[in-house]
Amino acid sequence: MTDQTNQLLQELDRKFADMGQKTDTHLEGLLWGKPITYWDYIQTDALLNLQTQRTVLPDEMVFIMYHQINELLFKMVLWEIDQITTIEKPETTFFAERLMRISRYFDMLTTSFTIMGDGMELEQYMKFRNTLTPASGFQSAQYRIIEFASTDLINLIDHRFRATIDRNTPYEHALEHLYWQAAGKDYHTGEKSYLLKAFEAKYKAEFLRKMEAYNTTNLWQKFKSLPDEDRNNPDLIKAMRHYDYTVNVTWVMGHLNAARKYIDSGIGSGEATGGSDWKKYMHPKHQKRIFFPELWSEEERNNWGQEV
Repeated sequence: MTDQTNQLLQELDRKFADMGQKTDTHLEGLLWGKPITYWDYIQTDALLNLQTQRTVLPDEMVFIMYHQINELLFKMVLWEIDQITTIEKPETTFFAERLMRISRYFDMLTTSFTIMGDGMELEQYMKFRNTLTPASGFQSAQYRIIEFASTDLINLIDHRFRATIDRNTPYEHALEHLYWQAAGKDYHTGEKSYLLKAFEAKYKAEFLRKMEAYNTTNLWQKFKSLPDEDRNNPDLIKAMRHYDYTVNVTWVMGHLNAARKYIDSGIGSGEATGGSDWKKYMHPKHQKRIFFPELWSEEERNNWGQEV
C-alpha cells in the first residue's frame, strides 16, 4: 500500500460517507466488475444497428447515416449551449470558448454537405426519396431547439408578423408564427400540411417548454447580461458573429445547394419530400434569420444571405 493508495482510499471514504454509503461495499463491487472496453463504452453494436433501409438501393444507407451524424452533432451543439445558458454569470473566456466549439460543430456540418452533394448517385436518390415521403429533414426537433436556445423568439418569427409580436406574446401564439411554419402552412386559410401536423403532434409540447426555458437564458440574453467591457470584447463579438453566420447562412446555403442538385435535377417533380416550398423556406435571404442582429450593421443585415 503506497502513500498515494492510502490517500485515494481516504478520499473515497469521504466521498461515500457524504453519500451515506459504505466504502467497503463499493470496493467489493470492483472485484466483480468487468473491465471496460471500447465497444461497450461507445455502445458500438447498438449504434451500428440503428440504420434500417426502406429500399435495396445502396446509397440510401449513405443518406441515413449522414442524417444520423447530423443529429449527433446537433446533440453536441445543445450540450455546449446548455453549459453557457445554465450558468448565471458565465465568464467571457468560457463563453467564447464554448461558442467556438459550437461553431466548429457547424463548420463540420457545413463541409459535410459534400457527402450529400457528391456522395450519392442522382438516379438512386431520386428513387429512394419517394419512399421517404412525407418525412423531411425539416422535422429535426433538435435543430429547432438550437434556434430557441440561441436567440430571442422575435428573431425567429416570420418577418411578415414580427411587428405584431413582442416578449409578452403567449408562447403558443409565437409558435404559430415562427418562420419555419411557412414551410407547411397556408397563412390565408390557416391549413397545415401533414408534414407540419405530424411534427407538432410529436414535439409541440416540448417546443413550448423549451421556448419558455430559453426565453431569458438563451445565448443572446446571456451575452447581454455580461459587463459592458466583456460585451465589447473583440474575440467574443467575433465568436458570436461567426456562430450566427455559420448557422444561418453558410450551413443553410450548403444544405440548399445540396438540395438543388437533386431536387432541381429535372428528374422527378421538383418538390421536397415533405411538400414544403423548400426554396423560399431554406434560403436565408427570404426570412433573414439572424440570431444577433445588433452585432451586424444595417448594410450587413440588408444583404444577409445574398449570393455573390
